[in-house]
Amino acid sequence: MALLGIVTVSYNVRELLRQCLSSVQESLARAPLQAEVIVVDNASADGSAAMVRDEFPWVRLLVNERNAGFAAANNLGLRALGFPDAAGAPPYAMLLNPDTIVHGAALAELVAFMERAPRAGACGARLVYGDGTFQHSAFRFPTVAMAWLDFFPMHHRLLDSRLNGRYPRRLYERGEPFAIDHPLGAALLVRREAAAQVGLLDERFFMYCEEIDWCRRIKDAGWAIACVPQAEIAHLAGQSTRQFRDDMLVALWRSRYQLFARHNGRLYRWTVRAVVAAGLAREAARVRRQVRAGALDPDAAERRLRAYATVRALGRAAV
Repeated sequence: MALLGIVTVSYNVRELLRQCLSSVQESLARAPLQAEVIVVDNASADGSAAMVRDEFPWVRLLVNERNAGFAAANNLGLRALGFPDAAGAPPYAMLLNPDTIVHGAALAELVAFMERAPRAGACGARLVYGDGTFQHSAFRFPTVAMAWLDFFPMHHRLLDSRLNGRYPRRLYERGEPFAIDHPLGAALLVRREAAAQVGLLDERFFMYCEEIDWCRRIKDAGWAIACVPQAEIAHLAGQSTRQFRDDMLVALWRSRYQLFARHNGRLYRWTVRAVVAAGLAREAARVRRQVRAGALDPDAAERRLRAYATVRALGRAAV
């Protein structure tokens, strides 16, 4: 029986997926860790599915006929593993983005931590950028201050601070696991018992915030969540979503408002909506200045302004 199940959801990132799966194969070879790997292809048009079949026959491939979204596709892979409650399901399942490169024995390190910490319901790796530089891997649950800093960044030190939901770099550098609210969903490992208690990802989240909601439900059920700096994974960040920037802005705020509706009160939602409206008005004015100065294509500006209007409408509907 596999000790670990890994689910990777891919959408038109064939070369990154090849690199990710190669790194997974190398990492598993470094430690006596039994794992089953599932790739869920979300209707890619770049030959990703054929590449997996041809080059990684040990990977189980599931192909969606349409882009089902991140949460639904991950759940498809998790259920194919039998996770969390079928007989023979692995004790741990990991969501691993295709724009990641697993370093060393990181997968075994994550499982070893969970074996040592029976009250940990989930954990995440230490993430770095492709060049090895520091990347925030863990975050506090969203606050109004974090929404404000999204649009009004102020001093750069605030962006890297507790006020913006970040954990101090010294905690990563110390090299010991530390308690967090949630890791980035690019590399998130969950215990079977915790998932059985709270359920899988909420498929109403098409993209973004699904891991925050999952971790919040896990923590609310009494489980701990940790970052494990000994396990290092490079995260190349946003390679799929960059294909549709304006659409992804709308998807981000649709998911955030959905998250807030589930976990936060009316006053919180009203305050965040006001912050977002002010921030978008500022951004819209900047876009119009760029068009007048010839620095931005009018068609691109129109798409962006349309996205801003959609986000404002989502905010009004959410309160």
